[in-house]
Amino acid sequence: QVQLVESGGGSVQAGGSLRLSCAASGAIDSTYCLAWFRQAPGEGREGVAYVERDGDIEYLPSVKGRFAISRDNDKHILFLQMNNLKPSDTATYTCAARRGFCYLYSPENYEYWGMGTQVTVSS
Repeated sequence: QVQLVESGGGSVQAGGSLRLSCAASGAIDSTYCLAWFRQAPGEGREGVAYVERDGDIEYLPSVKGRFAISRDNDKHILFLQMNNLKPSDTATYTCAARRGFCYLYSPENYEYWGMGTQVTVSS
């Protein structure tokens, strides 16, 4: 089993920044794919970014250039640096993990999920 715990959410004004963290524990190692998803009220779950075990990264087009995903394989922590936040970024952000390759648009492929952290961006 793998446990994922997010932190770092909060409320900011448009243009502000937040840094999310996701601490992984249990039977996880550096071969796992790690990703961030988000879900706004009334909307479906949306892939934000992932980082493969070999370091390959993909972003949702609407966040590319504003968000940066990274991982610390020694400490098993996933990060999401979010800059120039917009009201449309408001959502619950959740980290996810799976063995093998990452999928940005297929959350059903992920085996492990955190509880999520709320990000609210006001205009």
